[in-house]
Amino acid sequence: MTLGIRPFKHGLHDVGARCYAWIQPDGGWGWSNAGLVVDGDESLLVDTLFDLKLTRAMLDGMRCAESVAARRFDKLVNTHADPDHCNGNELVPEAEIIASRAAALHMAAEGPDRLVALMRQAPAMGETGRFLLEAFSAFDFEGITWTLPTTTFEGEYETHVGDKRVVLKQVGPCHTAGDILVQVPGDKLIFTGDIVFVGGHPIMWTGPAANWIAACDHILELPVEVVVPGHGPITDKRGVQAVRDYLVYVRDEARARFEAGLSVYDAAMDISLADFDSWGEAERIVVNVATLYREFGSTEQPGDPIELMARIRRERA
Repeated sequence: MTLGIRPFKHGLHDVGARCYAWIQPDGGWGWSNAGLVVDGDESLLVDTLFDLKLTRAMLDGMRCAESVAARRFDKLVNTHADPDHCNGNELVPEAEIIASRAAALHMAAEGPDRLVALMRQAPAMGETGRFLLEAFSAFDFEGITWTLPTTTFEGEYETHVGDKRVVLKQVGPCHTAGDILVQVPGDKLIFTGDIVFVGGHPIMWTGPAANWIAACDHILELPVEVVVPGHGPITDKRGVQAVRDYLVYVRDEARARFEAGLSVYDAAMDISLADFDSWGEAERIVVNVATLYREFGSTEQPGDPIELMARIRRERA
């Protein structure tokens, strides 16, 4: 089943009524999407990108597109705290930056320094370092000034771009601590952040799975026709349903292996991913299983998630 409703091409995509998506193939590690809503002289940006070079190119592309006519960005919404969705915040200094309170706290506690240190150490880290270099060597994390949200909320928050109503709904914790959805009701459009991955395995850093499944159900109940995922091609509700199906499947398969006494790693290796052969980043299964095991009451300490994913990638290849 093809889940993309637009060609999976890099750059700016018109998704109707002066709303736009910035799409980055191949949608894998760090290759996130962003969005833009424009009305009159006002605009709202949905997320920035993983480094300054990519974000600068995106902003230039938006400013130069004749149909957009956005010369400044009044508001910026960060859908969550993962750095591939907020590392470029400093490049829109004029914007009010909006995020959930939980995402803002997560951002304040982390910053870009960890990635800088990891990438500097990667050449000496063996298999784990090779994984990091394969996943992230295309990005430059040096020199980023961590720029935090200026407006935070809990639950639901409504704002406007010109006459357009924009509804922000907190659905995390699930993928991360403070995930939100950005809906433009009048245009039957939603930007999902990393609640939706298309063509790649979702990764459940935080959980619980029930919240993520409920977030998918919420989107499926909305009168939306165009879904801009956090990663992958523009989709519709079929892309949301595919993520929901994956989460339910992995939850149930992990539960069976937990009850059988398998370790996190052995369970991740044992779960069949044949129905998701075409999806990238299969190594994320081990993080998902570890999060689910914690939900099930496990006290196992499976180890560093990056090391586990590096090992899973090699052994499941």
